[in-house]
Amino acid sequence: MMEALYIFMLAAFTGYEVIARVPVILHTPLMSGSNFVHGVVLVGAMVVLGHADPEDPLQLAIGFIAVVLGAANAAGGYVVTERMLAMFTKKN
Repeated sequence: MMEALYIFMLAAFTGYEVIARVPVILHTPLMSGSNFVHGVVLVGAMVVLGHADPEDPLQLAIGFIAVVLGAANAAGGYVVTERMLAMFTKKN
């Protein structure tokens, strides 16, 4: 459990540092790439939830929360990307 927490903290710190150093003009392509990663995370969460012990409610709850958060993150990323791309379209 502590190893997973350390990995999560390292991933969060690395993600923050990477995003903070990306120029503003590259945020839209970066967002599109991160949406792909969020899709992979969502599939992984569904696989983990599928392998959870049906007798253990903690595993089921954590898996369900992971699927919900992954889906919300992916959907929100696509909405934000769509809004950012709409800013670059020419208005009549």
